[in-house]
Amino acid sequence: MSSSPRFRRTLATVVLAALAASVGLTASNALASTPLSANPITPGNATGYGFDQCNAPSQAAMTTWLKNSPYRAVGIYISGALRYCQDQPNLTPSWVHTQLSTGWRLLPIHLGAQASCSSRARYKNDLIKASSTDDYAAARAQGRNEAVTATDAAKALGIVARSTIYYDLEAFSTSKTACRMSALKFLSAWTNKITALGYTSGVYSSASSGIKILDDARVTAGNTIALPYQIWIADWDKKADDQSSYIRPDGWVGRRIHQYMGGHDETWGRTTINVDRDWLQLSGGPATPPPPTTPEQTVPASLKDAKCTTASINRSAYRYISATRGTTATIPLQCLLKQRGLYTGAVTGTWNSKTTSGIQAWQKKVHHKVRHAFTRADWVAILSAGNSGTTLKPGVVGPDVIRAQRALNAAGSAAVKITGTYDASTQQAASAYQKANKISPTAGIIAEMTWGALSKGTW
Repeated sequence: MSSSPRFRRTLATVVLAALAASVGLTASNALASTPLSANPITPGNATGYGFDQCNAPSQAAMTTWLKNSPYRAVGIYISGALRYCQDQPNLTPSWVHTQLSTGWRLLPIHLGAQASCSSRARYKNDLIKASSTDDYAAARAQGRNEAVTATDAAKALGIVARSTIYYDLEAFSTSKTACRMSALKFLSAWTNKITALGYTSGVYSSASSGIKILDDARVTAGNTIALPYQIWIADWDKKADDQSSYIRPDGWVGRRIHQYMGGHDETWGRTTINVDRDWLQLSGGPATPPPPTTPEQTVPASLKDAKCTTASINRSAYRYISATRGTTATIPLQCLLKQRGLYTGAVTGTWNSKTTSGIQAWQKKVHHKVRHAFTRADWVAILSAGNSGTTLKPGVVGPDVIRAQRALNAAGSAAVKITGTYDASTQQAASAYQKANKISPTAGIIAEMTWGALSKGTW
């Protein structure tokens, strides 16, 4: 997707037999075991993060990312002559059913004929016809044909009626009338045919070309262009919201996806995928991302305490504490010990014998000197404890970011604001920590070596 060749994605033909063989089933048995008609409409109402990637990820990768990443939607190329990825053993009815049944929202994409003025060599044999004869009849016929191909592919994969299928119309110049109008007539025919076939019309395109001309048509008096129900805006402004400066804010409210960042590697649960980032706003809900999950939300109920909130544990600094010194940090200390199963009973905020037992148990666990006090090294280790080892880089959100921000505050004097989002100040503090402790590289990206140092309590 978008304006670079990498994004001409494809998820190709169903390879059911290959999947069946991998689990010891015949192809017919594998298909019979997948209740296609039971699949939910996709994406349905959805607000939050999504990603799209050329190849359909493996089941192992999808399971890991469902558990560890903030994403809950994934773009998949199901059809179209111009799809890039032609060998897709992962994309089967069983794969589709598994993702939908475990909580993923799928965004089915079709990449067919492109704008007549497209300059890409690979499109030259599959362009929208620009003839204006009979109100661009040739372009409209192409749009209908693409809709039939897309819905046939969707049905074969178990993507049920009323689900949205997104036409991928890549960036093009809108300066030529014939190119612009043939693209509009083509997309209008796509929408009408997709709707007639029982599915919902969506269009993905560059904010400055395909999306802009649709939005201009929307506000034109006497408009005859059938508009898609949902739009997917490619505008890499790095803002996780449903807005774009290229189109008016009153169009498709609650029916937008925003591809806000282009291709880059992301690692969640030690599994790396090259992705584009998307923000889904498909319910008319709030247009800003929800707050990141915190470590406190992941703690088992048996280890929770009413006093142990994210706010009560967060500090701009974590220093030496004992029964007689630095006792204002007793609540976060007891909370962290309780989360590790080392402090029993209610959190009181008053140093007691259980606190002493807890800190000494922790010091033994991480091979620190056993004391009657909790040192900075002890803080760094316990604040980073429980991390999944996920690589942290700018834009990543979640509980591991909070663990890293707290640990960096314990290790130095950066006073990083604890937000759960890996921002520039966090990266700067991580880089300073890496330089101070001779951890290479020192780019402020927290990966295995830096996590290892934090877990040991290095400061």
